[in-house]
Amino acid sequence: MQCQCSHHQVEVAVSAQVAHNHACGCSKCWKPEGALFAQIAVVDKNKVNVTANGDKLQIVDESAAIQRHACKECGTHMYGRIENTGHPFYGLDFVHTELSKQQGWSAPEFAAFVSSIIESGTAPEAMEDVRATLTDLGLTSYDCLSPVLMDIISTHVANNK
Repeated sequence: MQCQCSHHQVEVAVSAQVAHNHACGCSKCWKPEGALFAQIAVVDKNKVNVTANGDKLQIVDESAAIQRHACKECGTHMYGRIENTGHPFYGLDFVHTELSKQQGWSAPEFAAFVSSIIESGTAPEAMEDVRATLTDLGLTSYDCLSPVLMDIISTHVANNK
């Protein structure tokens, strides 16, 4: 995966297939110019390696649960890491498969945080069309994560009580 700089691009290699690939409308995710959604997936953090120009990366918001590592020059989020060992997704990195020129990544499975695109400027009256388009693409819309991921979070919480 490469950032969007025209020269000295940050490069991140992902050496495993990703899981839970989805269109994300949350207001924290970086999105390509003009896009309503980012394409986000998770992979074992040990399978993510910065291979070029890592000195250009900075954490966008150190107080956020997901430490999003972005290029200082173009602003592209390259990967997000959870450092909190108590978090249900600890050990996974969030990656933007739309930044890869390689084929073969798992296809998006759902759309998450769909209503959040309103916070980023989408008119509320456009939401019916947005959801219809997502449905046409085979992506079920959620205003949280998918039920499988929500179950993983709830199981983690229950097991830690």
